[in-house]
Amino acid sequence: MNIVFMGSPDFAIPSLQAIQNSHHSIKAVVSSVDKRRGRGKETTPTPVKAKALELGLEVIEVENLGSPEFEEKLKAEDVDLFVVVAFRVLPKSILEIPKIGSVNLHASLLPKYRGAAPIHWAVINGEEETGCTVFFLNEKVDTGNIILQKKMPISDNETTGDVYNRLMIEGSEALLEAINQIEQQSYELKAQDDLKATSAPKLFNENTKLNFHKEAKEVHNQIRGLSPFPAAWAMLNDEKIKFYKSVLGPFVNADPGDFFEKDGKLLIGCREGTVEILELQLSGKKRMSAVDFLNGYKVAGVLN
Repeated sequence: MNIVFMGSPDFAIPSLQAIQNSHHSIKAVVSSVDKRRGRGKETTPTPVKAKALELGLEVIEVENLGSPEFEEKLKAEDVDLFVVVAFRVLPKSILEIPKIGSVNLHASLLPKYRGAAPIHWAVINGEEETGCTVFFLNEKVDTGNIILQKKMPISDNETTGDVYNRLMIEGSEALLEAINQIEQQSYELKAQDDLKATSAPKLFNENTKLNFHKEAKEVHNQIRGLSPFPAAWAMLNDEKIKFYKSVLGPFVNADPGDFFEKDGKLLIGCREGTVEILELQLSGKKRMSAVDFLNGYKVAGVLN
C-alpha cells in the first residue's frame, strides 16, 4: 500500500523504519516544524524528520493542521493509508483523505488510558500489564475501532522509560502486522467500550508532586511512573528535589515526609512504610545516586 506516515518524537522511529523496510511504500513523512533550541537561532528537526531525511524520504513539515495548503499537499500524494504514531489530533478533513482511512498506534490497551501520557499513568497506577493498540482514527481522540492489540507485562520496579523503550519496539511490530492485515482485508474491527475508558492526561508541575501521606507503594509507583521525565518532586525546606529511582524500603518508625539515612539507605517515610531512594537530583545539580548524595550531603529533614 501507499502510505503517508505522521509522527514527531523518537517513539515513532521504529514504526517508521518497520514500514520503510516492508513491501509498503512511504510516499511522504509528516512531522512538526523544527524547534528552536536554547537561546540561539539554531533549530533542531524532530527525531522523525531527521530519520526520514536519513532514509531519503519526502518530509512535509506542518504547524497548522487546518491549513488548506497542508490538505492539498496530502491530497496530491494519493495514498491508501495515513499511519499516525505519537503525533497530533487530525481534523476530520484530513482523516478522510486516504482511500482506506487513517490508523494510529497508541501506547495502551484502549479504552484504558486514553490521552497524552498513557505509559506514565499505567506505571503510576501500578498496572501489572500494558500494551499497544492499533485502531482507525475518528474525530474523537482515541475512540476509534480497534484493529489489533498486543499485551506486555510491567515489572514492579520498571520506570516509564523502561516500558517506553520496550513498547516502541513491540508497538512497531504490532503496527506493521495491522497494516498487513488491512492490505489483506483479514482483520475484524472491535468497537471500544466507553464505559471502561480511563484517561491519561498531560503531566504538569501540579500532578507530579509527591504526597507522602500515601502508602509507600503508591509513592514508589509515582516516582518510577514519572521517570525519567518529567520526574516526581518534593520540597526540602526551600529546595526542590526530583526523584528518579526507588524501591520499597523497610518498615521503620518514620512520619510521612521524613527524609533520612538508615543503615546506608536513603529513606522517605510514607503513611505506611518507607521508600528507598536510589537516584535523585537537587536543583541546579546533575542526577546522582543515593550513595553519592549520602557522601556529599547531610540528610535530615521533612519533605513536603
